[in-house]
Amino acid sequence: MTARMNAQVKAAIAGISEDAWTPIAYPNAVWEETEQRWVSDAEVAEVDLTCFTSRPKRDHVSCRLVVRRVKRVQPLAGDGTEQGELFAVYRHHAFVTNSAFGVVEADAHHRDHAVIEQVIAELKQGALAHLPSGKKTANSAWLAHAVMAFNLARATGVLAGNRHARARWATLRTQLINVPARLATSARRLTLHLPSDWPWATAWHRLFDAATGPPDITTT
Repeated sequence: MTARMNAQVKAAIAGISEDAWTPIAYPNAVWEETEQRWVSDAEVAEVDLTCFTSRPKRDHVSCRLVVRRVKRVQPLAGDGTEQGELFAVYRHHAFVTNSAFGVVEADAHHRDHAVIEQVIAELKQGALAHLPSGKKTANSAWLAHAVMAFNLARATGVLAGNRHARARWATLRTQLINVPARLATSARRLTLHLPSDWPWATAWHRLFDAATGPPDITTT
């Protein structure tokens, strides 16, 4: 369970010695929501924590507090150059667990849950927002539409490549699907006029070519 960064948790994190941190490298980059960037490495550590100390002693629970820290991006100076780093600054994410996993395995297990929760959140932004309905058939239809739309959006991001391959559903809709374009007819041909100076034009053209062009030739 994710732990709130209250005074008790912050004090526990501050008490972790520097040599207790274990570096980890993610096989797939992890999205850092606060700084809006992908990160591929971090450090994890754990410390004992007693929860619910504001309650009677019989309600106290001793558990493991697993902490992941990610080094913050160094801000640029006013002229765009990098500033000298006086000391490292980290962003911490903590959660409590009673599992028997090692600290690295516990962090990976916790992140797997986060991925699932993110997918559910994205589905609720689409067709699942219509649930629940009083009719079972309507619920089934909306669920089927949600799954199809989500899978099509993910395929769209993969075909567009680069950053869109792992982009969120809302980003894909804004940058690749909900495109403010205009259709024009000339000499019995349809021409799609896209916005000028559109920052995602290259990704959209890559998607269009992959979806409408001949399939890739594979050799064995």
